[in-house]
Amino acid sequence: MHYNSIAEHFPWDLRFQLIGLGFAFYALVFLLAHLLSSSRCHTYNCLQAKEKVFWNLAATRAVFGIQSSVAGLRALTQDSKLSRDIVSGQEDWSWFTILTATGFFIFENAAFHVYSLVFRSLDLALATHHFFALAGYGGGVMSDSMGHFVPMVVLLLEMSTPFTCVSWMLLKAGWARSLFWKANQWVMIHMFHCRIVLTYYLWWVSFNHWGAINNHFPLALRLIFYIGLMLLTVIMNPFWTYKKTMQLFNPVDWNFGNKSAPGNNPTEDSADSPVKPHAS
Repeated sequence: MHYNSIAEHFPWDLRFQLIGLGFAFYALVFLLAHLLSSSRCHTYNCLQAKEKVFWNLAATRAVFGIQSSVAGLRALTQDSKLSRDIVSGQEDWSWFTILTATGFFIFENAAFHVYSLVFRSLDLALATHHFFALAGYGGGVMSDSMGHFVPMVVLLLEMSTPFTCVSWMLLKAGWARSLFWKANQWVMIHMFHCRIVLTYYLWWVSFNHWGAINNHFPLALRLIFYIGLMLLTVIMNPFWTYKKTMQLFNPVDWNFGNKSAPGNNPTEDSADSPVKPHAS
């Protein structure tokens, strides 16, 4: 069949190499975020250790969010084998994206769980999200028959991560009352609403290609996809959208105890001498 000819371009040794490349690239992004921030950013040097790790993870996720958004938009807008054959269409670039994304998800899960163990914290929603991401794309690496349109569109759900990164970094720098932070927050909230619409679109695609998906997607991958999509549709996306919307009106760091970062609380600032936001 046609999909075999594409899959044959990616023998197992090449697949492992590209997964390793994805892991190494995003580990390097994490390291560069630390080196650049520690040498040039006063805000970063004032953070606690766990906040510094979170800062670097946020920057790494933002870079992955850009890669994912490009891949997802390409699948949706470009006339390609993926869009012409939603269920079994594959291309070289989609294989590259799945393999490097798997490398990122391995790095992300490893970093997340080490972080949780070291700092004794656990974000259950994020842990669940990461588990389904790694399980789904890891399974996709092993399936030669699965089409890549759905996996590429799923990656577009990462469209919000660059704006989430900017929001949190500016919040820690004390810029939450600035016009730029508010504008970024509005765009980020809009991206979360787009995520909700995108999950509805994925359900629509699934229902319209139900029989063909059952033939080309292994049962384990279908279970991972539908359970994960259900959790995103019903729980995660609405919850995250609500939290980000509330943060616009009450700019607190809900990743670390709902504390207001210095320079973000008008009541506290008025009691002290004026403090300029940290320069980054």
